[in-house]
Amino acid sequence: MNIENKCPKCNSENTYQDTNLWVCPDCFYEWNPSELATTVEEELQSDIVFDSNKNILNDGDSVTVIKDLKVKGSASGIKAGTKVKNIHLVESNDGHNISCKIDGIGAMYLKSEFVKKV
Repeated sequence: MNIENKCPKCNSENTYQDTNLWVCPDCFYEWNPSELATTVEEELQSDIVFDSNKNILNDGDSVTVIKDLKVKGSASGIKAGTKVKNIHLVESNDGHNISCKIDGIGAMYLKSEFVKKV
């Protein structure tokens, strides 16, 4: 059976079409396959991390900090123009989506909006 005919909620193949919607009699879920495709596309695009110039960031990239950043527990902080090598992208709820190690400071989490790709 075609994958778009499977129920996206319970993954059941026991579905039928009712006008432009598909219906699952097992869990009573109704969906429009064209709307479901756009939702999947949006989810894939939301995983992409962009820098301040809208360049796509990847694991292992080098970036430059574009703004002086305060660091808790440190008197100096991070100066604008500091180069950071070998970043790792992480998922976070607070926006700190880059994990990195900065010389003289140590392991840090940065927001992608304060860096630009080198």
